[in-house]
Amino acid sequence: MPQDPRDSSAPDATPAQASKARRTRLVLMTVAGVAVLVAAWWGIGWWLHGRFVQTTNDAYLKADQVAAAPKVQGYVAEVLVGDNQDVVAGQPLVRIDASNYQSSLDQQNAALDARKADLRTAERQITQQESSIAQAKAQWEGSRANAAYAAREAERFKNLSSQGVETAEKAADARNQQEQATSKEQASAAALQQAERQLDTLKAQADQARAQLEAAQAQLATAHINLDDTLIRARIAGRIGDRAVQVGQYVQPGTRLMTVVPVDHVYLVANFKETQVAHMRAGQPAKIKVDALDGRVVDGVVDSFSPGTGAQFALLPAQNATGNFTKIVQRVPVRIRVTVPDDLKGRLLPGYSVTVDVDTQAGQAHQS
Repeated sequence: MPQDPRDSSAPDATPAQASKARRTRLVLMTVAGVAVLVAAWWGIGWWLHGRFVQTTNDAYLKADQVAAAPKVQGYVAEVLVGDNQDVVAGQPLVRIDASNYQSSLDQQNAALDARKADLRTAERQITQQESSIAQAKAQWEGSRANAAYAAREAERFKNLSSQGVETAEKAADARNQQEQATSKEQASAAALQQAERQLDTLKAQADQARAQLEAAQAQLATAHINLDDTLIRARIAGRIGDRAVQVGQYVQPGTRLMTVVPVDHVYLVANFKETQVAHMRAGQPAKIKVDALDGRVVDGVVDSFSPGTGAQFALLPAQNATGNFTKIVQRVPVRIRVTVPDDLKGRLLPGYSVTVDVDTQAGQAHQS
């Protein structure tokens, strides 16, 4: 029966070949053992932790950037910042030619002075009319006293005349004086009433002048605001991007001149499949691998979930009530807060692609 050439006990096998065969078996057994240990270690790790981690690479860094736009129209007189420049909140960015707005402000100042003069005139007229009313009231009170006295005298002479003590001419003269006094009293009362009505008219004119003054003040405030708005300032701190304004350019309100990007306040939006978010909760830890930084890993925390899948907010939402239907797994935008290390501040830029791992085990442990 022929001998197996691999059998070290064969008569023709040398001691060197037998030793080599033993070493080969030892290496193979060692590799197999290591593979088994690695597989066991990986399996235990997956069972204890890995199966709770949800991963996606459909994730991008974002920031709440603010567009710088004018509130007034005009020609750009000066651009005060350059591309990619860091700015602070309130820093001037663009200056619009303010000559027209300065002229409008001067005009409104003059109009305000005129309205103030009108109000002072109306108030002086009211004061003067109040004096006239006091004078007319005094005259009316005097004429009323005279009329009362004349009435008593006419009654007295009437009685004396009927008794024959005084003549009829005296009684007639007393009656005439009574009628004259009564007429003067009525005239004084009418003058007083007219003066009081004139006071009401002057008060109405003063109210109108006061209203015109308030309108002039509002127009002056608007002119001040328009003049201030010729200097466009940064609303937030950040870095200048997408600068599209040049000196001499005519701009309208709302024209985007540049964008201020808060590079120190980035966050992450990860689009997980709907089958991955069952056990996700706000507050769960996340690991973020940044492609642009050679796979640098930073920490994060799940912040919130979108109120709908991405398809719900698409420009043309899907219409599934059709004859043909294919089920497509939807994705849910998940917002994640990013803990930016000091050495990466200003380097994590919006738009960067990342891979994110969310540990849902933390949420389950918290719930249990």
